[in-house]
Amino acid sequence: MSTDSIAGRADRLLLPSYARDDASHPALDTPEYKSTSLRHPSKPLQRLPQNLTEITGPVLGHERVSETDHDLTIQHDGEPLGERILVSGRVLDSDGRTVPNTLVEVWQANAAGRYRHTGDRHPAPLDPNFSGVGRCMTDEHGRYRFVTIKPGAYPWRNHDNAWRPAHIHFSLFGRAFTQRLVTQMYFPGDPLFYQDPIFNSVRDPKARERMICEFDLDSTVPEWALSYHFDIVLRGSEATPFEDEEDDDDD
Repeated sequence: MSTDSIAGRADRLLLPSYARDDASHPALDTPEYKSTSLRHPSKPLQRLPQNLTEITGPVLGHERVSETDHDLTIQHDGEPLGERILVSGRVLDSDGRTVPNTLVEVWQANAAGRYRHTGDRHPAPLDPNFSGVGRCMTDEHGRYRFVTIKPGAYPWRNHDNAWRPAHIHFSLFGRAFTQRLVTQMYFPGDPLFYQDPIFNSVRDPKARERMICEFDLDSTVPEWALSYHFDIVLRGSEATPFEDEEDDDDD
């Protein structure tokens, strides 16, 4: 096959795209969430054409994940402080089908509500035995599982006496980096929900509920760790609300 024929086929290649769900996703400029005033686009968006490189590299697979990357409690010489928890669930598509062999990453604050990051100035102690990052691949049934420490709330100076509810950031990569989606998982019954502009920037109350995990007593490990269940739905009416990529390095 000639080079011109290959190029012609690539030009006609239709790759999957992700239409923005404005009914539930936050607006790019959300005044209550003050950081968006500096981050949202100030000029009309330009659509960039997709080519084969968007789905052929980088390859994100098992060879980049070790057997212990999912366990955030054994990454250092000692055990981290705080309440040990298990977080597990499934990654599903819009038709309820499981998504196997996809990369899932998490990052979070420690039990005192502090990130291991130079930009975090919260006067809470750092835990030398907790870095707060992990990753795993979903299995053939779309299931993932992390062992970690329940994160603490922390102040973030967005408004008067502002505190973020306890949460864990999730990143899903699909088959390529350009398919990356980011969301946050919250814990049931948190008293800080009502005053958190990030949580409430998701306008649909039912969509906000899909960002809250469920306590799962049946999968707890007796005398060792409590457990929470959190399914992530990529598309459709039951989709988990995702952040815009410009916001995935925020609080």
